[in-house]
Amino acid sequence: MDAKKLYALVLNPWVILGSLAGGFVLGTMAPEFAVRLGFIGDIYVDLLKMITLPFMVSAVIFSLQRLFREGGTGRLLGRLASVFVAFSVAVAIVGALTLLILRPGENLSKETRDTFGQIVGNDLSSSDTTMNLRGLDEPKKQVTFTEVLLSLVPANIFSALATGDTLKALVFALLFGLAVGHVPSRISDGLTYSLETIYHSCQTLVRWLNYPLPLVLFCMSAAQLGKTGIGPLQAMIQFVVAFLIGSLIVLVAAAAIIWRRSNNSLGQTLNALRAPFAMAVATRSSAVCMPVMIESLADRLGFARSRVELLVPLTVSLLRVGPVIYYVSATLFIAQLYERVLTPADIVLVLGASVLAGFASAGMTGLVTVSLVGMTCAYLGLPFEAAFILFLAVDPLCDILRTLVLVIGNTAAVSLICPRPLKI
Repeated sequence: MDAKKLYALVLNPWVILGSLAGGFVLGTMAPEFAVRLGFIGDIYVDLLKMITLPFMVSAVIFSLQRLFREGGTGRLLGRLASVFVAFSVAVAIVGALTLLILRPGENLSKETRDTFGQIVGNDLSSSDTTMNLRGLDEPKKQVTFTEVLLSLVPANIFSALATGDTLKALVFALLFGLAVGHVPSRISDGLTYSLETIYHSCQTLVRWLNYPLPLVLFCMSAAQLGKTGIGPLQAMIQFVVAFLIGSLIVLVAAAAIIWRRSNNSLGQTLNALRAPFAMAVATRSSAVCMPVMIESLADRLGFARSRVELLVPLTVSLLRVGPVIYYVSATLFIAQLYERVLTPADIVLVLGASVLAGFASAGMTGLVTVSLVGMTCAYLGLPFEAAFILFLAVDPLCDILRTLVLVIGNTAAVSLICPRPLKI
């Protein structure tokens, strides 16, 4: 089998889903052995994170320089702002409608509430369950707009790079790229060639790291299920199903947008999205997916590379559609769990707070992202800390969905901002 056929095989959605299913089976049948396989996934994700920052910084700087030389910066930024607002609001509305129609937090069985009590309070009685779910918690400190702005500015770019602070590195790359764009080409060309070399080298490394993807997925899913067991997933199954349905609606809409914008057939479009889909499921890191997103949009779908290389890091860092739909879904689920009746004004408040929390989640991953649900709950006076452990238990699965929505949704956003490619 040649390299191209092998590459297509390892990124085949059925191979990816089969690897996940096999890992779940192993994690259920031999949890102790499965947990010991977790180091494989840790090494793999660390290797990918090692590539992410140099790739992003080099791509943004030299694509900004090219953009200034070609012109049209003002038009591009205008479309960028409008697409950001439209996508964030649309995704939030989809999440809200899904939770309001399905109502996964209402009419729960006594067995489910007993399981919640065991997870939250480590007790077995339904009376303790009620106390833990309905008890008052200390108000969570809200993230202010000033704090968000301060978190964007890197006081020391080398410290930001060393700690893997993607958002601060992006701000530096944008400012530096804007400055390089105003430097005469006879001076800046040397830097441009160096950055382009780094960029293409990182892309090659990511392509190499895609080959062991099925094995890595198998080990990661087995280790995760071996740690948590199946109990938490069974207790939160209604929320997970509701979040899955909302995420699928967004993913289908995003794929349709990419298909219509790319002037390719539906089959070609879905084939081009294989690599971003597989990488999102495997790594649960949107930043790590940037190289394959660029490759799919520029090489496979035909969008202008100079635009794509700038817009992909921007959207991944700032257009946080995955966390937005999660925050809306989690907040409404908690409101239903506590039997809080929401007015239309409350729902609008949840939508706005979720968009703000999504922006505040820039640069965050994993459980830190989950903790920001407390920010949206605070606007409605809902205690989140008692329910936090519930979301913690099923976050590995929700994190996959968040990353998928972010990666495929942002790919659709870039396709809307970029000019349509010429039909071949």
